Amino acid sequence: MKKINQERRTLLKYTGIFAAVPFINQVLDKSTLLAAGLNHFTTDLVINGEVYTAAHWGALKLTIKEGKIIKSQNAFDNLTPNPLQNFTADLIDGINTNRIKAPMVRKSYLEKKSNHKELRGADEWVEISYEKAIKLVSDEIKRVRKQKGPNGIYGGSYGWKSSGNFHNSRTLLHRFLTMGGGFVGGLGDYSASAAQVIMPHVLGTLEVYEQQTSWPIVLEHSKVVVIWGANPMDTLRIAWTSTDNQGLEYFKKLKESGKKILCIDPIKSNTIEFFEDKAEWISITPNTDTALMLGIMHTMLITQKYDKNFLEEYTEGFEVFEKYLLGKEDNTPKTAKWASQICGIPENKIKELAKLFFENRTMFMAGWNMQRQHHGEQPHWMLVTLSAMIGQIGLPGGGFGFSYHYSNGGSPSTNAPVIGGISIGKVLSKEEEKTLMDGAELAIPVARIADCLLNAGKTIKYNGREITYPDIDLIYWVGGNPFVHHQDTNTLIKAWKKPSSVIVHDIYWTPTAKMADIVFPITTPYERNDLTMSGDYSNLSIYPMKQAIKRLPKSKHDFEVFTDLAKACGFEKQYTENKSEMQWLEEFYNTAYNQAQKTGITLADGNNMPDFKTFWKNNRPITFAPTPEGEEFIRYADFREDPILNPLGTPSGKIEIYSKTIEKMQYEGCPAFPQWIEPIEWKGMKNPPAEFVLVSPHPSLRLHSQLSNTRLREQYAISNREPIWINPQDAKNKGIKNGDIVRAFNKRGQILVGAVISDIVPKGVVRIYEGAWYDPENPKENNTLCKNGNANVLTIDLPSSELANGNIANTAMINIEKYKGTIPKLTAFTPPKGA
Repeated sequence: MKKINQERRTLLKYTGIFAAVPFINQVLDKSTLLAAGLNHFTTDLVINGEVYTAAHWGALKLTIKEGKIIKSQNAFDNLTPNPLQNFTADLIDGINTNRIKAPMVRKSYLEKKSNHKELRGADEWVEISYEKAIKLVSDEIKRVRKQKGPNGIYGGSYGWKSSGNFHNSRTLLHRFLTMGGGFVGGLGDYSASAAQVIMPHVLGTLEVYEQQTSWPIVLEHSKVVVIWGANPMDTLRIAWTSTDNQGLEYFKKLKESGKKILCIDPIKSNTIEFFEDKAEWISITPNTDTALMLGIMHTMLITQKYDKNFLEEYTEGFEVFEKYLLGKEDNTPKTAKWASQICGIPENKIKELAKLFFENRTMFMAGWNMQRQHHGEQPHWMLVTLSAMIGQIGLPGGGFGFSYHYSNGGSPSTNAPVIGGISIGKVLSKEEEKTLMDGAELAIPVARIADCLLNAGKTIKYNGREITYPDIDLIYWVGGNPFVHHQDTNTLIKAWKKPSSVIVHDIYWTPTAKMADIVFPITTPYERNDLTMSGDYSNLSIYPMKQAIKRLPKSKHDFEVFTDLAKACGFEKQYTENKSEMQWLEEFYNTAYNQAQKTGITLADGNNMPDFKTFWKNNRPITFAPTPEGEEFIRYADFREDPILNPLGTPSGKIEIYSKTIEKMQYEGCPAFPQWIEPIEWKGMKNPPAEFVLVSPHPSLRLHSQLSNTRLREQYAISNREPIWINPQDAKNKGIKNGDIVRAFNKRGQILVGAVISDIVPKGVVRIYEGAWYDPENPKENNTLCKNGNANVLTIDLPSSELANGNIANTAMINIEKYKGTIPKLTAFTPPKGA
């Protein structure tokens, strides 16, 4: 096999990081740009014909008739069908679209009533002029800045905003707030928060957002593939930029490869259904993955089937972990029998797995569900430790990967040039810039927002330092839906009523828009022009995102709103740089075009990369070819080849099974080496607070809460509610039948769901997908019933540990009963009164 150039490996490694990390902004290198705006490009709409665009769920070909979208499909032929791609028209004017059609303000907020904050989510709304909305918002921002400084403003915008590089609502918000004097931002994300903080201590990298050993290498060399806590057949329907669909194609090849495939998951997911008899399903008790790994490792240790040489040469601290494994100090050897009693997998099976993994080239493809739980730092750390004991890290087809299920990780990288993007800019005021430099704390862990709002001035521990919560008086949220994705909704509601003002940009009357004070009506991605790239790690294609239809008369682009706010605040010229939408897009494209010109990079078909005018006129994606280096990429091959010349980014330069850095932090919730730590709620606890374990994974037919308001809902809703999957024996015991309305509840809240009786869930476990729009029965009452089945009404708002402060949405127990009351009317997709 061709030896990969070291510089190329490094490029692949770090290109993967910055292409895929949701919370890292891409800074524009203006020295490589051509002058923008020298050419003029038609932006006339296609009235009858085809338009190419893109979304998180892929490149789309839209058929337009008389100015309306009548068909939406994948822009490429012969790919695995992706049902998310066929409902674009519903997002414009579908039956449940509930577009925000004008700037709106809550009545009691507008009237400045003293108790107006208590009416958030329960007030009627008043339409105002766009100019008045701009003045209200700009005046309020100025007031808060004057009274509280940058620490008084929270720039939310956590979420899967538009795919486009220009109409990136989060970056546009942060650019406005940064130039205006700073703001409180977020640390980490909800997706992989625990893993992305622990992995740099263990491996020196984020790991969860990086390129994986390439699929061609896996298909050629791996003998055993373990899909652990992941459901790629659902999650690969989307990507942070725009999916290139390649991941799904590789899993099809894996199915037919004849390899030993294991799926470790509490639920029989769509991925397990996809593999049929080609994979073995091992159903594990939720929240117990670390215990299973320990049982496997103890078996390896006592049978001497582990790689001592790898541990000695490439890892740090195994001797301490070994004592724990053998129970030298706690008198509890982590035997297969011990693990079996916790994880529910037979002792003999655990021993069998230990032998199988060591004696065969094994690739662990791990998901993120198991780190979205209490002590979520432990599972990924433990899996790295297990891989180190096996000793195949850095070998072709061996080791682990934490991104095969996300954004097509493992699809071979191309040498494609990268298009540019708008930056968040810098603080314009010298006085405020000095305040920031003097140490004002301007970021909190994103999953701690409710705790922060409720406890201003509280100090928390985070990854070796302390953070004092700021006193936030204004929330500005764009491109996200926290009243769906944040855990423990009822606590969030209380917290959300603390600030004086909440401003939201949205396309639809989402639960978050309904909880605002002022909303701006925003255009859909199909009502504006943009650009994006596909394949977060591969950079396979550049997609045009041409405007397909006219915008609603009173809707605005986020850029237009922030331009006018910047004008009202005195820095319009700096914000816009005097460039229009198309000038920005030309500049972004030319960043890539100039790279291609300098380096001689061509398209996959051998042709030169077209200039922007030609690209935009052609209205087609352009695709680059994977390089030999990309196809042969082996993660950690350079480290294995020479750990001295190619050390990891850890203090020791090795894989840190024992971290002296974490030891110094002295965190009770995250000790210095990976361990089994009992979660706050789980099936095996002595006095469980409820009867059933709730599993709330990523939905099959949505992107979190996106697409909830399309006809896709008709394919999964049960009795017009979000479904709950219940084991047949449990359903019988509760007198519940298919299609019944079920009340799911615990001490945190209550929801209505529709019953699906199925053996895909084991006894004592239920599944409710996350992402259903919160729909309160009586928004004026505390802990009111959610009529639409938002799982986060039931989840816990506690941190994973002091290290990462990540969310633990997959640690929760609930009760269920057949609902016997009058079934309330669903209003999740109905605009509020006055709108």
